[in-house]
Amino acid sequence: MEPIILASSSPRRQEILKLLNIPFQVIMPSIDETVIQSIDTDDVAEFLAREKVTAVIHSLPAQQEIKWILGADTIIIKDGHCYGKPEDIEQAEFFLREFSGKTHEVITSIALYNGRNKTITTKKARTKVTFADLSEEEIQWYLDTGEWHGAAGGYRIQSLASCFIKKIEGSQSCVTGLPIFELFDILKEQGYSILE
Repeated sequence: MEPIILASSSPRRQEILKLLNIPFQVIMPSIDETVIQSIDTDDVAEFLAREKVTAVIHSLPAQQEIKWILGADTIIIKDGHCYGKPEDIEQAEFFLREFSGKTHEVITSIALYNGRNKTITTKKARTKVTFADLSEEEIQWYLDTGEWHGAAGGYRIQSLASCFIKKIEGSQSCVTGLPIFELFDILKEQGYSILE
């Protein structure tokens, strides 16, 4: 299999590529993840995933052959509001209180650059996550774990936050940050086979 450049430092995304035995190298994209107000909340993750791929393309030497670049972005939408990574513990606490006892939608978009035809294609996954009612003690305990750092919505479903998840409708890997079905599908569409 040809190596893929992963435009992300996310350990979870790296774990999923390792699970699929896809060889990769990580190049961190330098982009402004501040949500642009003119973009529909439904399209923010796709926009940022594309931006990550484009930033990596521009960071490499012009003469370098680039075969594949994979970018992904995850956002949470609740009541028309977009929740990204919390800036600090106070914002993480606010997010947890917002999600407590309610359902929100997680959207992860992936963007794949195909060096053969110089195109970027995208796919999107959606999952609904319902939190149980959280007590003050539970909120403080979770904040103290530090797990909220660098996580969309301030929680990690694949770790301790799973204690609070009452129901999930859709793909857990979408919430983790790299939807496996959509990844397999986009690679297959672009002629990259992992069945080797």
